[in-house]
This record gives sequence, C-alpha cells and structure tokens, in this order.
Amino acid sequence: MSHPKTHLIKTLALALLLTALGFVFGRSCGTGAVGESGSASVSDHAPASVAWTCSMHPQVRLLEPGACPICGMDLIPANVGADDAGLGPRALRMSPAAMALAEIETAPVERRSVAHEVHMVGKVALDETRVSYITSWVSGRLDRMFVDYTGVTVRAGDHLVEIYSPTLYSAQQELLQAIGTADRLEGSELEVVRQTGNQMVDSAREKLRLYGLADEQIQAIVDQGSPDELITIRAPTGGVVVHKNALEGMYVDEGTRIYTIADLAKVWVLLDAYESDLAWLRYGQDVEFNLDAYPGETFHGRVAFIDPLLDDRTRTVKVRLNVANSDGRMKPEMFVSATAKARLTPHGKAIDEDLAGKWICPMHPEVVADRGEACSECGMDLVPAAELGFVPGSEEGESLVIPDTAPLVTGKRAVVYVRLPDPEQPTFEGREVRLGPRAGHWYVVSDGLEEGEQVVVRGNFKIDSELQIRARPSMMSLGEERSGIDRPLRSTPRAFREQLGSVLEAYLDLQRALSMDEDDASAARALGNALNATDSGLLDIQGRDAWLQMHADLRTATEALVAAVDMEGRRMLLAPLTERLVRALTTFGHEGDPGAGPLGLFHCPMASDGAGANWLQLGNQTANPYFGSRMLRCGSRVRVLGEED
Repeated sequence: MSHPKTHLIKTLALALLLTALGFVFGRSCGTGAVGESGSASVSDHAPASVAWTCSMHPQVRLLEPGACPICGMDLIPANVGADDAGLGPRALRMSPAAMALAEIETAPVERRSVAHEVHMVGKVALDETRVSYITSWVSGRLDRMFVDYTGVTVRAGDHLVEIYSPTLYSAQQELLQAIGTADRLEGSELEVVRQTGNQMVDSAREKLRLYGLADEQIQAIVDQGSPDELITIRAPTGGVVVHKNALEGMYVDEGTRIYTIADLAKVWVLLDAYESDLAWLRYGQDVEFNLDAYPGETFHGRVAFIDPLLDDRTRTVKVRLNVANSDGRMKPEMFVSATAKARLTPHGKAIDEDLAGKWICPMHPEVVADRGEACSECGMDLVPAAELGFVPGSEEGESLVIPDTAPLVTGKRAVVYVRLPDPEQPTFEGREVRLGPRAGHWYVVSDGLEEGEQVVVRGNFKIDSELQIRARPSMMSLGEERSGIDRPLRSTPRAFREQLGSVLEAYLDLQRALSMDEDDASAARALGNALNATDSGLLDIQGRDAWLQMHADLRTATEALVAAVDMEGRRMLLAPLTERLVRALTTFGHEGDPGAGPLGLFHCPMASDGAGANWLQLGNQTANPYFGSRMLRCGSRVRVLGEED
C-alpha cells in the first residue's frame, strides 16, 4: 500500500501535465483559427532569423519589422534577392514591380553632337591699338590749352593747345627767308641757282611739317609774311581724351606727353579663362557676353588673342575679344559675364558652322569674308578659317555620350549601372567608366560603354544601396583611391591651411542658410573670394600640382552656385561643390576654430532625385541643406574629416 504523501505528489504531477497539454493544444488551435481568419502576422510568413533593414539606411539591422529609427520609413526583410545566384558581385536582379517601386529609369548610350559652355568673367578695356599720345614735337611753353579736362571727345584736326616755342619761331623765319631768297634768285639765268632757291624753300617747309604744323598752317604763315609767336597743335586722330598729362603754362620738352586720346569706336573685352577650359577656346571663336549696365541684352565678340602666359596666382589666362562700340555704350572697366559655346567632335576640336567656307583675318578675327581679300583693318591677306583650327562641320563623327545624371562620380572614379539584356527580369551591373568633358547635360564617354547600352539615369543610388543591403560591395567604395593626390599632404604650410579654413567657413555659412530655407547668394560669392585669396605659391611642387586642378574645379562649381537663379538651384549645385571641397580638405587639411566641434561628412539618400548627396557641417545633429525644414533631420553622418581611417 502506497504512502499517502507519495499518492499526493503523483496526483499533482498528473494535474500539471494535463494543464501543460491543454495550453499547448489550445495555442495550436488558436493559431489555426487566426490563420483561417486571414489575420496572421508578418512573422508567420518570414523565418525567425530574418533581419529587417531600411532601404535608405542599410546600416540599420533589427530583428522585428517596424519603422526606421533614422528616417521613419518601413523596414524591409534583409534577405530579399536570394534569386541573384549566378550573378557577379556588382550585379543585381530586380522584379519589374520592384523596379517600378524604386522609380528606376534608364537611357541609351548614344552618339550625338554636344556643346560645351565655357563661362568667363572680365571687363571692358581700351583697344590699345586705338590709343594715341599727343606729345610736344618741340620744346616750349603751353600758353593755352583748349581741351582742359578729360572725357572731351575730339575729332582729327581739332585744336588742342597753343605753344610758344623759340624753335618753331626760328623755323618760320627760315621759311620766310628762304622764300625771299628764292624770289631773288628766280631771275637768275643759271638753272642750278634757281633750283637751289626752290630746294631751300621745300626744305624749310618740310622742317615745319616735321615739327607738327599742318600744310594749311604753313601756308598761312607764308601768306601773312611774318612768323607766329604762338602755334596751335592739332589732334592727329579723333577719340576721347582719357588723360590730360600737362597743365596750362607748363614748359615742355620734345617728347613730353600732353594728352592721351582713345578711340572708343572699338574696345577690347578681357576675360579670365581657367586652364581647364583652354581646350575649348580658340582664335576667331564667337563669344556672347552680358554687361551689368544693360541687363537683358546680349553682345557678341570674337576671340582675337589668347595670352600665351598663365597667371600662376589665379591660374587663369587672359582671353581678348575685339568688339565694335560705335554707339559708345561700353565703357572701359565695365564688368562682363561671358559664355563661349563650343560644339565638339570626338577628338575635342571646336566646330563653327558659321565659318564654313569663310576667310578670316589672322590679326582681326571680326573681319570675316566670303573670299580671300585684304583685311579692311590692317591690310593683311585673309586666310581660310580651317587654317586657324576650325572644323567647319561634323564630318568627323559625333561623341559617345550619356546623361549627366547617369554616373556616380566619387573622387577620381566614375561608375554607372548598366541594364543587362535579360529578357526575364531587369538585371543591372555596376561598371567603372572613363569620362571625358561634361558638355551641358551630357558627359562624353571615353571608355567603358558601348553605343546602345542602357544606363540608369534615375535610381542608381538606390541600386547601390540595395547591393549594400544584400551585403555585397558598393560601386562607390573609395578604398582603392587613398593613394595619389587624395592622400593628406603632411607638408602643407599652416598659412595655406588657414586659407582653406576661410573657404570652408564660407561653405558652412551657405550650408546653414540652406538648411534654414534661406537663399544666401552672398555666401557663394564669399566662397569665390576666399578661393581667389588662396596662394598656391605657399605650396611645394607636389602640393601646387595637386591644387591646380582642385582650384579650377572648385571655381567652376562656385561660379555655378553664384549664377543660380534661386535657392532650389543652389541646393542642386551644392553636391558637386561638396565633393570637390572634401577632396581638397582631405588632401591639404584646414585650420579652423577648435571649439566649433567635429567637421562631419553627412549623406542624404533622398537628395538629387533619389541619387543621394553629401554635405559638410559641424556638430552631430543632422541639418539637411537639400530639403531644409521639409526633411531637416533626413540623413546621417558617415565620416568625420580629420580622423584617421
């Protein structure tokens, strides 16, 4: 007979077992009921080991679905894309629905004629070939100045000054005496005597002519029969008196400058072109420009001279235009904004169909004729335009181009995503390409693509993000680019780093303004001024060579920001400026306020129509300049500049 206590223990154990079985049975029944009602949770359709991530922030990894803690978007399973077996590490296969959801668009690689625009600034200047200096041809005293202030317009032959000169007085007496002698010798029977008298008169007349007297002035002296004490000096050419070099009552020597006269019927326009733009400029090229004084009007001139010397301080070359100014509206020192348009062949030669079959002057490019003849300005023979480097048509073929939204440019690398000819599912492959010049909204492709291939022009950053989500390598990785001029130059002088600090300060002012929805073009102009103030002479040879191209690229990006018409335009142009500034700061470093906080490189995946874009800012809290108050906290810091990798 069992013990009562043992029986009680067995009874309790049996009750617990029955309770556990009932709980399990009830849960399984409940689960089946939910499944039949169609309200099963997401976890019923995904393995328990699924990680959830954000399509915009692939660094997020959570064990359960929900919202992204950074941007608030719905998380997606991180194990999607298991059907990519057989594809390379840079390739991605998507369903048509996923492609439509990601708003991916493609465009063909094509051959077409593209135009490149070169933007330059400069000013109006005097035409040096039309500047005359009125000097005294004899010594004497300026008794009267008829033109007594600058700005007076004079014509050829107008009287300028009256001068008393003992030399001129003696020369007049010599003429009168020679005439008297010739008259007395006229009755001589010897021909040689009469000729000698006439030669004396001609010699005395020529002497006065060489002293600056006109023929009518000399004849007036002969007619009156006595010398003039005061002789009037007349203008040998017309124009505007731009400088009065002498004063009334002054004693002058032979060669002393009295006036400077400029003919403003034609003027020069002197422009500054960066060395990176010189490939698209050539003699005789038409350039259109605008003047601040006459908004809305467009003027034209032809390139007459490209300076053979480079200004090593500004890294620019002077380009001169010859411009007609018959109405006198263009004043010297007026500010000019100019654009030269060059339609290109695949070999980078300029095409100007207006000069097809034309003849042009080697000294005055504004003189263009239908046939070979003498130049109306200098008398030189005109030459065919083709001899001066112009290709008068597109017979050499068209350039291979892609839209400018297709490549992802990272430092020295450019990558594109190409849609492969997969008949079943859209498949994309990342490919590194070599780009030529950017021509408007197109990039010329030098290598890496073939005509007819489809490249992604919208959504390429989303494809790159998807590759990272699937734990595959990103085409935007810069790991292999740490060599070359992108590495920090330890020898950069502190003075140059301080100058780059001023450039960065102007950039940060612009970034803060855009993040607060304030359109501040003055910050862009300040950035340009800070760039102009940098002195490449502070660097060694290696540093100077590295800075040359960086400075030109930064200037181009800054000028585009200044020229933008509104805040949205400046926001779109902030990305290329950031990319170039980061490269410069990484290479040379900078000196700034140590208490301002870390300088971070932030990334917004939604900017640039979903392509993503970076920006620089101080501090840790995101302040998005691309969207401002609409999405101020969208984005995250991806790097702190100055920290060692």
